[in-house]
Amino acid sequence: MSQDACSIPADTPWLAVRRLTLTDFRCYPFLRLDTESRPVVLTGANGAGKTNLLEALSLLTPGRGLRRAKLSEMARQAAGEGAPWAVAAVLCRPAMGGGVDETEIGTGREAGTERRVVRIDGQPARTQSALAEILSVVWLTPSMDRLFQESASGRRRFLDRLVYGLDPAHAGRVNAYEHALRERARLLKTGGDPQWLAVLEETMALRGVEIAAARRDWVGRLDQACRAGIGPFPAAGLELSGMVERWLEDEPGEEVVRRLQAFFATSRRRDSEAGGAADGPHRTDLAVRHRPKDMPAGLCSTGEQKALLVSIVLAQARVQAELRGAAPLMLLDEVVAHLDETRRNALFDELCALGAQSWLTGTDAALFAGFGSRAQFFRVDDACVTRQQ
Repeated sequence: MSQDACSIPADTPWLAVRRLTLTDFRCYPFLRLDTESRPVVLTGANGAGKTNLLEALSLLTPGRGLRRAKLSEMARQAAGEGAPWAVAAVLCRPAMGGGVDETEIGTGREAGTERRVVRIDGQPARTQSALAEILSVVWLTPSMDRLFQESASGRRRFLDRLVYGLDPAHAGRVNAYEHALRERARLLKTGGDPQWLAVLEETMALRGVEIAAARRDWVGRLDQACRAGIGPFPAAGLELSGMVERWLEDEPGEEVVRRLQAFFATSRRRDSEAGGAADGPHRTDLAVRHRPKDMPAGLCSTGEQKALLVSIVLAQARVQAELRGAAPLMLLDEVVAHLDETRRNALFDELCALGAQSWLTGTDAALFAGFGSRAQFFRVDDACVTRQQ
């Protein structure tokens, strides 16, 4: 694929999906979709399969994807119980010295198991974390509309997904911490070996402080990027609320590791009764404010909350393009329906300026008219995808 075909200015960093292939994934028996680097607009009726395409793309990074579904739930129902499924993509980006580099990545479910496999350029990868070194994906979905009003767990997932974009190793740290956290809870419930508990708590303390430090670094960078706002989208104020993050404000990391490990050790009896850990990085929350109104995001109107979310992910894309050399792949599911015409057009302008290959869905093609020829349009009808002129 040539630089001209990508429609990206020569001095703009970019990364794009050139081809997406699905096999027995959700409603798709098989699909091969060839795209350019311009924004991709998918329109069609509810239930036609638009969001399934975004979910497939979200699985090209570590984690459970934008729906957080089990692997078995992603298999096409008609393929039978235990059927495998696969998602693959060809990625392109500018090559050093000119031209375009291509990377093939893929993931899927092994038949009859809940085991997920990953391949990069045809070779098996040891863990999902290898995907984070190649591709970063950010998404907004209708289920996130109440992100600022519901529990902190959703905001932590949102927070960590954004941190992955700047620090790919963050995914491995979070997985290691959560595994040790679960093992400790299991041992406390059964009265496990104190020495093994100490080993788990050491792991939790080491990984926990690394997680908190990475979150603090990201929030500092992103808060600065959010301060000015982006066009008609309101400036967001970001702040972390967490015990370990507070400790890191005043103490060096090594001391915080020792302090956190001691905290876990002295909390065993209480935690055994509660069935978890009373505090730690798994309790951290992300506080967001509407800066112009100096108001917590959770008290803003639905439209303002959506605009704040858009403002944050656009700022994330700017920071990531600067630090990693390319903006993340952006998946925006039914986002424009909640924006007025001014904000819709501002969103389209920003996506094009970033050089981000964004994928947007909607039921009404007219809402995307502001893209003009800057986007590529596809119609989705009952798992059939056709390019529109």
